[in-house]
Amino acid sequence: MMKIAILLFFLLGACNHQKKQDASFIRKENIQKFRIESPAFDNGGFIPVKYTADGENISPPLKISGTPQGTKSLALIVDDPDAPFGTWVHWVVFNISPNINFIPEGTQPQGLQGINDFKTLKYGGPSPPSGTHRYFFKLYALDTVLNIPEGASKKEVEKAMEGHILAEAVLMGKYSRR
Repeated sequence: MMKIAILLFFLLGACNHQKKQDASFIRKENIQKFRIESPAFDNGGFIPVKYTADGENISPPLKISGTPQGTKSLALIVDDPDAPFGTWVHWVVFNISPNINFIPEGTQPQGLQGINDFKTLKYGGPSPPSGTHRYFFKLYALDTVLNIPEGASKKEVEKAMEGHILAEAVLMGKYSRR
């Protein structure tokens, strides 16, 4: 009898393990469908001067697709990990409507603005001191609306997002002064 009980314990555990694997596969599939793109530049391509501090310093147009079901808000963080003194934050926006699918150039999506490293509540375009830098446009689908005030820092937004991220989409563009 004891052998049967042990065998059933292991079989039930294997079934539960299989269910967990299946659920994680579905989650990964949803994450892959969530996308952020720009008609102005390809992922991994160069950001046009217009969208940098050397140009008009306006945000590029952004297309959003595949927002997962259950998303209550979106958060957008744009940063440069190649800055000489650590990652430089260019744009923070949170509590964006999950129904948005396009952010026109030069506009800020309706939501709350966070503070960037230029100490402003708006987009600050690429302005590398030297070399080619990478700029990551990270979009997060959240299962909540963040309960933090406008002007929050990237670090405060990331802390508030902990445990609430349904999916992440990333667009990377490069820029260098020539």
